[in-house]
Amino acid sequence: MSFLAKTWKFIKPVFLNKYLIVLLGFAVFITFFDQHNLIQRWETYHKIRQLEKEYKYYQDEITNDKLEMQKLQNDDQYLEKFAREHYHMKNEDEEIFIIKN
Repeated sequence: MSFLAKTWKFIKPVFLNKYLIVLLGFAVFITFFDQHNLIQRWETYHKIRQLEKEYKYYQDEITNDKLEMQKLQNDDQYLEKFAREHYHMKNEDEEIFIIKN
């Protein structure tokens, strides 16, 4: 007997095993055709991770903005500095030069 015939004699019962066929069919069904298939779950998982990162970013921004607002309400020197830097405000005896690169 040739090598191929011996190999086929060993592999044939494995591939024709009814449990293996059912298991492979179930795996294909779960992966591609089910309402909650694995591909959709994988995409949903990654979208959730992205949204959690965005949520954390915006929570940090809210915290920073609250601190900034608290400084602006309580510290007059910081308020004056902020107004000069962001809104180009000045005192009556000053001139402002804006230099852009």
